[in-house]
Amino acid sequence: MSDTNDFKQFENLNEEQLPVAKHKLHHWSHFLGLYAGEHVAATEFVIGATFVALGAKTMDIILGLLIGNVLAILSWSLITTPIAVETRMSLYTYLNKIAGDKMTKLYNWANVIIFTVISAAMITVSSTAVRFAFDIPAQLNWYPTNVWFVLVVLIVGIVVVFVAIYGFNAVSKFSGICAPWLFTMFASGALVLMPALSLEVIGETMLGGWEDFMTIGNQSIWTGTNSDGESGIGLLEVVGFAWAANTITHFGLIDMALLRYAKKKSYGWTTSSGMLFGHYIAWIAAGIMGAGTAVLIGKSIVELDPGDVAYYALGWSGFVIVIVAGWTTANANLYRAGLAAQAIFTKYSRKTTTLAVGLVTVIVACFPFVFTQILPLLTYAGLLVVPVGAIVFAEHQIFPKIGLTRYWSSYKKLTTSTPAIASWVLGLIFGFGLDFLNVMSFYYLFIPTWIFTILMYTLLASKFGAKQKYPVEEKEEEVRTRNIEMYQEQKAKEEPVLVPDKSLFTKLLQTIALISLGITLVLAGITMFASQDVTMYTSNREIFYMYAFVCTIVYFITAYWAMQRKNKIQA
Repeated sequence: MSDTNDFKQFENLNEEQLPVAKHKLHHWSHFLGLYAGEHVAATEFVIGATFVALGAKTMDIILGLLIGNVLAILSWSLITTPIAVETRMSLYTYLNKIAGDKMTKLYNWANVIIFTVISAAMITVSSTAVRFAFDIPAQLNWYPTNVWFVLVVLIVGIVVVFVAIYGFNAVSKFSGICAPWLFTMFASGALVLMPALSLEVIGETMLGGWEDFMTIGNQSIWTGTNSDGESGIGLLEVVGFAWAANTITHFGLIDMALLRYAKKKSYGWTTSSGMLFGHYIAWIAAGIMGAGTAVLIGKSIVELDPGDVAYYALGWSGFVIVIVAGWTTANANLYRAGLAAQAIFTKYSRKTTTLAVGLVTVIVACFPFVFTQILPLLTYAGLLVVPVGAIVFAEHQIFPKIGLTRYWSSYKKLTTSTPAIASWVLGLIFGFGLDFLNVMSFYYLFIPTWIFTILMYTLLASKFGAKQKYPVEEKEEEVRTRNIEMYQEQKAKEEPVLVPDKSLFTKLLQTIALISLGITLVLAGITMFASQDVTMYTSNREIFYMYAFVCTIVYFITAYWAMQRKNKIQA
């Protein structure tokens, strides 16, 4: 048995530096909502339009996005989640344990910058909706040209920072409310604008079936010809794009920060809510909405910003979807940035570091270039962090299987792990070298880079001490782990207990929220499937615009109210 004196060593440590306590683990529904909210994002409007501009073909989009997103789900489920659940640590904490303080700080600084810029891009995209609503000029330069736009960014950004400061629970609850509505609105937007495309291509507002959809897709949306009039990307590029879009979080293991809260490894499959409904359906829907808006206002799809597309697809609800979709993604990424910053400045709490990073994020968001360059950023950021994910994967999963010692660097009390730093540098040289030589499609570079880094780190670590045995240190590690568990059990007794509210009124609020979503989908369906001519289509579309906005207000009031009642502390 341990004496309470053994716990003193943990009192001065920040909570983020310890494995997640058992009583703070979450049910699968938290992650379902979290991933749904994060990956049905405002950038889906940008990415959906990008596939159109890159000249993908309709069938390549339908099959390629499905295959690529399934591969992404498998990556989270088989690579990221097992390590997160077994260690209960964020990548930042784990990396410090195996690579030393210097490399960890360098890597964490890289992550702070990456996630700050991604969060800033989400805030900027959200602000385009408000810009459109108040007739603020489009921001086409890399710097802001209108003071009102800057004010809008500051207001939108404050909400993001406020939610992220309150940590994982706040982020997951916010996403949990937004996710069902986001799904509904993306699907509805595509339904509402499909008749406009149909009229443009086949001369009728109503589709006769799948054949008509493919005809409209091939002629008006995913034509196989890019914006320069040349042959576009093919199936392999679409698959690679969908898979590589989130390499930073699955192969790069950044999402250990979120999935360490999962009760079971099987919760990795909840990422499907973000990939299949978010990236798959939302990207296709965004392409349809972008093409439909281009037809309605007589512009090229590459000239539209998310505010334009959302308004013509969804009316006033469109402003809300761009704002909310930007918030939900920015929240999760700002939370990650705060974690990385806290791992650098360990004397400060995660709330403090998140606030500091958040202020910088809001300033960066005032510069419109951040969202116009989001796709190159995501791709290069993925290649930057994948070697580090490979190092952690090798240490945790491969070393025990081949007789090497996990945590050997920590046992040797090394402040810097030469094998880790060398492997990261070699991995970057290898990955970006392949890109420079144009050996293969950029979207797939993360795969050979990941494998190469694993081999390099395993080879170097075995020469620097991983082959040795450390029985005394391993015993000390086991004792420390047990002490942490007992310390957290003691702390759990001091925390309030949440008792779920199962009252009739709460259930009524939830029912009203779901009905409002159902009405929205029904109205969108009527607009697409019951508009026999242009006059009826215009009338149905206007009815949808009006009542969808009413349903949006009803949904958020009732869903938020129900959430507040469910999470009351009860004796």
